[in-house]
Amino acid sequence: MGRKYAEAVAKVDKKKLYSVDEALKLVRETSPVKFDATVELHVQMGLDPKQADQNIRGTVNMPAGTGKVQKVLVIAGEADAQKAAAAGADFVGLDDIIEKIEKGWMDFDVVIATPDVMPKVGKLGQTLGTKGMMPNPKSGTITKDIEKVVKEFKAGKIEFRLDKDAIIHLGLGKVSFKLEDLKDNFNALMAAIKTAKPASAKGTYIKRITLTSTMGPGVNVDVTSI
Repeated sequence: MGRKYAEAVAKVDKKKLYSVDEALKLVRETSPVKFDATVELHVQMGLDPKQADQNIRGTVNMPAGTGKVQKVLVIAGEADAQKAAAAGADFVGLDDIIEKIEKGWMDFDVVIATPDVMPKVGKLGQTLGTKGMMPNPKSGTITKDIEKVVKEFKAGKIEFRLDKDAIIHLGLGKVSFKLEDLKDNFNALMAAIKTAKPASAKGTYIKRITLTSTMGPGVNVDVTSI
């Protein structure tokens, strides 16, 4: 354990459940790195990811942005690809893009596709699926309104999904963000997670919330405080 990290850990009471405001303030104070670290949100859910109807995913518009401009890839026919490029997509194409991905290219953050090309995109299931980047109607990344969706993701819209350990991991913003901006993003994300609650969910839906910075100590949040 390095000196800076040890000093950061000493400021956090592992047995305490902090309010959202307290936790966000502490996360900013305990970032042990020199660069502008990401404030991370980790939510342990009371769901079974093996059940298809409980394997939730969705999107949310971040009120204060994320501090990172996402690289958006659009897989579509020529006409829609041109619309996507005009809307700000970083990469557009169809067969050529699919071939690049099959060869290992993954220099993008979001993949959007039009419904008509999904039979071709389907062959990328193993490659994109393992990264959680396969276009999906639940996340709005399969769409006919390509221009609108591209602009939303470039403006700070992000996708969330349950992983195999029933945890949702998200970037909340940067340590340099104002406290109120981080809280706005936190509230928007938690509202979206609550809205995504499946009818089949039983017991405690949100079990645990932890906030941390990149390489910083975790701060446990009092779930009842939200």
